[in-house]
Amino acid sequence: MTTAEYTFLALAAVAVVLIAGVSALLVRGRRRPDVLPGRGTGGDGADAQTRPSGGALVPDAADGVPAGPVLVQEPVPAELQTGDELPDFERPEPAQGRLVRLRARLARSNSALGQGLLALLSRERLDEATWEEVEETLLLADVGAGPTAELVDRLRERVTVLGTREPVELKAMLRAELIAAVGPEMDRTLATTRHDGRPAVVLVVGVNGTGKTTTVGKLARVLVAQDKTVVLGAADTFRAAAADQLSTWGERVGVPTVRSDRDGADPASVAFDAVKVGIEVEADVVLVDTAGRLQNKVGLMDELGKVKRVVEKHGPVDEVLLVLDATTGQNGMQQAKVFSEVVDVTGIVLTKLDGTAKGGIVVAVQRALGVPVKLVGLGEGADDLAPFEPEAFVDALLS
Repeated sequence: MTTAEYTFLALAAVAVVLIAGVSALLVRGRRRPDVLPGRGTGGDGADAQTRPSGGALVPDAADGVPAGPVLVQEPVPAELQTGDELPDFERPEPAQGRLVRLRARLARSNSALGQGLLALLSRERLDEATWEEVEETLLLADVGAGPTAELVDRLRERVTVLGTREPVELKAMLRAELIAAVGPEMDRTLATTRHDGRPAVVLVVGVNGTGKTTTVGKLARVLVAQDKTVVLGAADTFRAAAADQLSTWGERVGVPTVRSDRDGADPASVAFDAVKVGIEVEADVVLVDTAGRLQNKVGLMDELGKVKRVVEKHGPVDEVLLVLDATTGQNGMQQAKVFSEVVDVTGIVLTKLDGTAKGGIVVAVQRALGVPVKLVGLGEGADDLAPFEPEAFVDALLS
């Protein structure tokens, strides 16, 4: 073989190695969470591709989707992604049985309902005045007028039939009636299972001040504890700190956040891209945090409906969770009804249930909307969001 032939073979081998190397880098680039799609133009309005720190911004012409720069904030610094060392993310505690563990906290705050009723029913003589006090106790606990009347009627009937004042029997009777009022037959499972080749999409809505963004962050922890992969969408673009707050929650457990690179961006665009990213990285769940809406602001409520419609270009939204502050009572009920009309709420998250004696709001809101309370917030801790369990909840009230 001549020198020229040897040289040709050597050059061919080098070319093969280079091609293989470039191909590997391209494949790796497609899989990296920091090279993810966004849409929009540069700041001067010209079509361009820019790559902000922690994400990518790429023009995209999706029909009917409002344009807006969107980027992905990584939970892992880019310089560490190619190395051997990765930061230690927090490992949230399992959510199963969490409500039982928080039982003492719930019992202290709701003693007026459970213990108050037991004290009234234990009186030697249950006259009309006593039954009026029972009714007043239920109303003050925000059970609602209709459910209260039904509960009092059932209690009167059972007390008459039993003909007893034994504390143990009275407690068992009251427990059974309260559990029935809370609705143990309701399906409280969260639709967070990947299906049809795409992630489950959960839209979280609610009025400012209810703890909505914090709830999204805590829910991400619940899902991570279940070994699910999660993508967060920071579609609350009108509150400057909302995206930063959500990103911080995500960083703690290694979950990426899709957010805009500017305040006041179109929330529908961010929500759309969050789901798009979730599909491309094959996540299990995409959690979308929306701007806090005042239910009496028609334009804002219309915009929330638009967010849902745009997200549904990827497919149906699997879950719409409405976050309510348990301390707002009947005002919260009005909020719930309006939100339900706009985005078809599938479940309720009650926050601040540890700081109120208004535990009856669980009964009232379920009766008003016909949808279950699925999660409750029982404190300020990162893992104080608990799946709602009717029997554990009632036992806490009566403990």
